[in-house]
Amino acid sequence: MKRLPIPDDVTGFEIDADVRQDLKSLPKTLADDVARNLVMVARLLDSEPEEAYNYSRVALRLASRVASVREAAGFASYMTQRYSEALTEFRAAKRMTGRVDLWPVMADCERGLGRPERALAMAGEPEVKQLDKAGQVEMRLVAAGARADLEQYDAAVVTLQSPELASSAIHPWTARLRYGYADALIAAGRADEAREWFVKAVEADTDGSTNAAERLAEIDGVEFTDALDEDAEVEDEGAEAVEPVRRQIDKDDVGDDRMIFEDEEDVEEFYDEDDLEIDEDYDEDSFQEQKQEREQPKQG
Repeated sequence: MKRLPIPDDVTGFEIDADVRQDLKSLPKTLADDVARNLVMVARLLDSEPEEAYNYSRVALRLASRVASVREAAGFASYMTQRYSEALTEFRAAKRMTGRVDLWPVMADCERGLGRPERALAMAGEPEVKQLDKAGQVEMRLVAAGARADLEQYDAAVVTLQSPELASSAIHPWTARLRYGYADALIAAGRADEAREWFVKAVEADTDGSTNAAERLAEIDGVEFTDALDEDAEVEDEGAEAVEPVRRQIDKDDVGDDRMIFEDEEDVEEFYDEDDLEIDEDYDEDSFQEQKQEREQPKQG
């Protein structure tokens, strides 16, 4: 069996206690080996999902009868859009544990396989009532996505209208729910209402789990440009240089009615706060005379 390299600092004890308990059905050496591979899956799942998938397959070959391993393999497959494999693993984990918390992601796999009708059917099954609040919200999002897949955009909006959406309380799932609702409104041609919900999604999205801020900017017609884009090329060498991005410093910042502009880049590196104060004794004519004297050629 081909093994993958695992850093020495990965001990296997980094995994959750309940997963570790699940591995106790294995011989200790094997359990430690599987645990280390599961740690690698968790580490790489968001940043390098293909690598995470490879580690999950190793763990699966080592311990296919352990529910936690099947679940981890399911998520690795899901993240790499191997929806058929993911559904197989999730079903196995559910069968082993009897838990229903994987129901929403199983329904989303059906969507990924081009079967939104099955996802909608799952949204009406008794398992949904057994889900906790977070799971029920997730199921609503999946069902709304299935409606959108079927181009039933108004129905998708209605699907997400719920007490959880109307609540002003912030929960871990609040930002995603508000974002999903705003997205459904956009699809239904209700952009003005969507903007309001993107604003609410931004307010709730403290950990950056959505791109609500970017979507809001898009609605408002704000464009973001990368001033450090290395691929940008000057089309005409004789063209005038582009003026650097500048920012306005409010009068409240400097204690004067006039305004100062500084290049945005590297201001903090080259200037102290005192350097940004306006010289009250500044004299324009005197400055120009001194400049002309400096620029006169020196006599030999």
